[in-house]
Amino acid sequence: MSKPIGIPRRRGAAVSVALGALFVVCWSSGFVGAKLGAQDADVRTVLMWRLLPLAAVLVPVTLVRRRRTADREGSASTNPRGEALRQVGIGALSQSGYLLTVYWAIGLGVSTGTTALIDGVQPLVVAALAGPLLGAAVSGRQWTGLLVGLAGVLAVTWADATSPRTGAPAWAYAIPFAGMLCLVAATFLERRARCRPRPLHNLTIHCTTSAVVFTAVAVLGGAATVPDRASFWIATAWLVVFPTFGGYGLYWLLMDRVGVTTVNSLMFLVPPVTTAWGAVMFGEPVTALTVGGLALALVATWLVNADRPAAPARVRAPVRTSASAPTPTARRR
Repeated sequence: MSKPIGIPRRRGAAVSVALGALFVVCWSSGFVGAKLGAQDADVRTVLMWRLLPLAAVLVPVTLVRRRRTADREGSASTNPRGEALRQVGIGALSQSGYLLTVYWAIGLGVSTGTTALIDGVQPLVVAALAGPLLGAAVSGRQWTGLLVGLAGVLAVTWADATSPRTGAPAWAYAIPFAGMLCLVAATFLERRARCRPRPLHNLTIHCTTSAVVFTAVAVLGGAATVPDRASFWIATAWLVVFPTFGGYGLYWLLMDRVGVTTVNSLMFLVPPVTTAWGAVMFGEPVTALTVGGLALALVATWLVNADRPAAPARVRAPVRTSASAPTPTARRR
């Protein structure tokens, strides 16, 4: 008897939709966790304890996995030294630089939704720069999408900055843009890599690099303390479990199931979800201008991705890292 081919396909689509929804929630939770942590301790302290546990878990897991691979294949599977150094640079940009700017901005009072939206325009900027930097074709529709997306970001930023409930200084809104540019730089650095991506191996290098960077920053700045408030450790556990293992792990799983274009489109659902979280949990302002700006960002996503052919498996996606980021790399995370 032949097997009905429609049922598994519909079931697989439903699973992908459910995983996509969970991914958006986990990724947006990174911005919320950043604000929870910043309420109890210095940003440098939060980042140090955010990365040290990750590195402590990932390093032995990766070493054990490499040993098993070597036993099975007869030789260790390692990247050339140059590629390992490239991953260190990518980690410094996509985690250290990016996370520092996100936590700093949120700590200064920039709304979580605004920060998430500024971060979210990264794939639009990458798409626009792919032509001059990588020689890829960029259509007029994609340029239009970039401009519409930037208009949405400016609208949301203006609504946040002018709200009486926002205490962030005007210059603080430039900080998330700097973090977004770190992600853009990491994306182009990774797209020049010649080795096949290895998610666990690369994540371990990224987290270890950032753990070293943030520990050094905390020690030099006198912020290497052990907070005694339970809420701080709850926020830290939140950041380790949901945005990183949940968001970053689901990012790679969805990359394999639905492809880079769909995953990048899901990223643009993160700012509205984060804005809703911020309004409910922290009383962050949501105005008509905020809603309009978020709508423009969604329109920009459609303009950039509509009628776009699926990316071949060998094409790398933009680097992402959850704001717990990044993420992951992660926009391919």
